[in-house]
Amino acid sequence: MKDHGSGPGDPGRLSLLKSLWYRSRSDARDDAEASRSLTMPVHTARPPLQQVLQRLALALVVLAVTTLIVYLDSGGYHDNADDGVDLLDSAYYATVTLSTTGYGDITPVSDSARLVNILVITPLRVLFLIILVGTTLEVLTERTRQQVRIHRWRSRIRNHVIVVGYGTKGRHAVETLVGQGVAKERIVVVDAQRKVADMAGDNGLVAVTGDATRSETLMRAEVRTAARVIVAPQRDDTAALVSLTARQLNRRATIVVAAREDENVPLLKQSGADTVITSSSSAGRLLGVAMVSPVVAGTLEDLMTLGSGLDLIERPVTAEETGRSPRACADLVVAVIRGKDLLNYADPRLDVLRAGDRVITVSRPVQTEAV
Repeated sequence: MKDHGSGPGDPGRLSLLKSLWYRSRSDARDDAEASRSLTMPVHTARPPLQQVLQRLALALVVLAVTTLIVYLDSGGYHDNADDGVDLLDSAYYATVTLSTTGYGDITPVSDSARLVNILVITPLRVLFLIILVGTTLEVLTERTRQQVRIHRWRSRIRNHVIVVGYGTKGRHAVETLVGQGVAKERIVVVDAQRKVADMAGDNGLVAVTGDATRSETLMRAEVRTAARVIVAPQRDDTAALVSLTARQLNRRATIVVAAREDENVPLLKQSGADTVITSSSSAGRLLGVAMVSPVVAGTLEDLMTLGSGLDLIERPVTAEETGRSPRACADLVVAVIRGKDLLNYADPRLDVLRAGDRVITVSRPVQTEAV
């Protein structure tokens, strides 16, 4: 995925800086809606107890440093109770000063002590208060960080893949995409259930919660700049509406739809789908093959499952393979895509491979990343 926000004068970066400084009502409404509907990939955070202990340790360090500064210049301080300021008095003064209590029984009297209070003690007091209210600041920082991540994602996402529906079909589609080398950062999941979107976020994916039949939901998934859309809902009528909406918003994207019934395939193609995969008929054909030959059914299952044994992949012809017979390739070539034609291995036109051809081969399994 191209990085469109690396230049110093990049519009995306300027927009991000502007959004951090000023937000209109529409920007605030968009950010609020994004925080409710957009789930970014989850990053591992420290447990709350560790965060509290870390803040406590920082507060103690600030207190110790302040005590040491006062003790080293104890001659510049006056104690109403006695004439001297020892280590205990220094710790006492540091405590009441950092907490802004300030009883006034110990005060800086020398010029050096007052200068140190201005330049050192006061910044330490501010730092101490920041640590004490760290929980509130953490919430504010998290909101700002989330806003920055959303703006950066919106400005950089291009030619990505949108997967509508993160059920069984959608999850396996994502797993196959990742296994074929598509980065998780380029996959966006759209699902109507918040729990499912959170699960996609836990798996390192950007997820949008909402009804994919509505234009607003697909717009949040940046459908206008998407290269491919996979539609895998539970119902065929929902798939038709999603396909129609996606096609209206993006005329160039490749749309692949999962259907349950063969009779709905023409409707889905009229709705804008480029390819329709019928799950029920495919499962039925596999069941029939398994009844006749379980071994053949197992082989077909291996071919359809990336990394399980045999991988059926599409790739460009290499320079070494150009001008040679398909049978001379290291991998088993079962078909060749030449222009808009699909030539199977028995086609008489398939004598030698040409530059620009794409071959469909059976190759060794590729290691896939768990999704």
